[in-house]
Amino acid sequence: MTDGQQPARDAVVIGGGLAGITAALALADAGVRVTLLEGRPRLGGLAFSFQRGDLTVDNGQHVYLRCCTAYRWFLDRIEGTALAPLQDRLDVPVLDANRPAGRRLGRLRRDALPVPLHLGRSLATYPHLTLAERAGVGRAALALKGLDLADPSLDAQDFGSWLTAHGQSARAVEALWDLVGVATLNAVAGDASLGLAAMVFKTGLLSDPGAADIGWARVPLGDLHDRLARKALDSAGVRTEVRTRVTSISTDDNGTWSVQVPGETLRADAVVLAVAQGEAADLLPEGALDAPENLRRIGTAPILNVHVVYDRKVLDKPFFAALGSPVQWVFDRTDASGLREGQYLALSQSAAQDEIDSPVAELRERYLPELERLLPLTRGAEVRDFFVTRERTATFAPTPGVGRLRPGARTRAPGLYLAGAWTATGWPATMESAVRSGVSAADAVLSTLGRPRPAHLFDVEEAA
Repeated sequence: MTDGQQPARDAVVIGGGLAGITAALALADAGVRVTLLEGRPRLGGLAFSFQRGDLTVDNGQHVYLRCCTAYRWFLDRIEGTALAPLQDRLDVPVLDANRPAGRRLGRLRRDALPVPLHLGRSLATYPHLTLAERAGVGRAALALKGLDLADPSLDAQDFGSWLTAHGQSARAVEALWDLVGVATLNAVAGDASLGLAAMVFKTGLLSDPGAADIGWARVPLGDLHDRLARKALDSAGVRTEVRTRVTSISTDDNGTWSVQVPGETLRADAVVLAVAQGEAADLLPEGALDAPENLRRIGTAPILNVHVVYDRKVLDKPFFAALGSPVQWVFDRTDASGLREGQYLALSQSAAQDEIDSPVAELRERYLPELERLLPLTRGAEVRDFFVTRERTATFAPTPGVGRLRPGARTRAPGLYLAGAWTATGWPATMESAVRSGVSAADAVLSTLGRPRPAHLFDVEEAA
């Protein structure tokens, strides 16, 4: 017996990404005995690190916003908040490669004023748009703020058409809407669901003055999502097994679940399936979902990361966004990677369908000259290393209609639950969405098992 009254309950969480880690921690905190299974040799899912010589490299640049309350809870739960701090106040340098030197820099930043005045001064002085375009952006933002996110018809429309209908020029889309949207949605406006885009902009820019303040890891992602996460899981009593791939799951007439891994069968009262949608479709028992084929209809979208190590410092900002160039966002990863001499820049290229399979030599020819256009100090600097990382299925594709394909945490099979950024969290495929899905799955398990929710989990969900 546990908690002085209730019999012990067992749960197996399949998948050691952020969704699975969150579900495992929440269940363990409620007194459930948890086994976490991950097929890879590490935790963290698609937000991880690896070694390249003396460098510790993140597979891609991941950021979060102040409005990402669930991911902030996750950082706090694994004692990693200080390692991934937030900006004091939103400030995004934006460089336009097509403007003359000395006139390329614009900034998107907020003031300590109520919404929407917090962005008013920044928008009024944003040099990459004309006066008429700035006024048009303000009108479109107010129209966006008025949309009802609960309206299912928004999911069927594309954001690009909505922007055009609301007077947004191609330049306004490039210099503002896609600048933010591509990085958060992993799709250009014309390919993105209006429902998801509206959620991003309403929550991030139009809900609270500080909602869009940006946070990012000042250490390798593996320090957070693997090392600290594993320490938290161990402390919570979770049995964590990596390099352990699940081959099948099934249930008997008594409702007990069997999870088959090589050499062992695990028994559980509940199973949380926290893997990618295609893998979930492969493992789901027959009848677990009304329309299991929908999981395979949720598309994927790639992200390409270009890594450049220079022999000297060429960038004096922690990051910037670019216009007039194939370069999207550039981050200084020097300190986090452990580089002792020179500077290491990581270019995060979302919606990279056209480049994801390009040879490294071709990408080098494309991006090094672009960095010279944007950063004059790169001219004459020696490139000591150039390499790329590719995540061909980095996120689910946020296309119009995807909302009706995303399942909730509960299935038709009692005791079987789903988690993952692709489930129906209301968010695009972000770290926030992954953690929220883990919270939802754990909440569903605890409700079924008759276990009280951990108070801190309840607080986070309410805040979110």
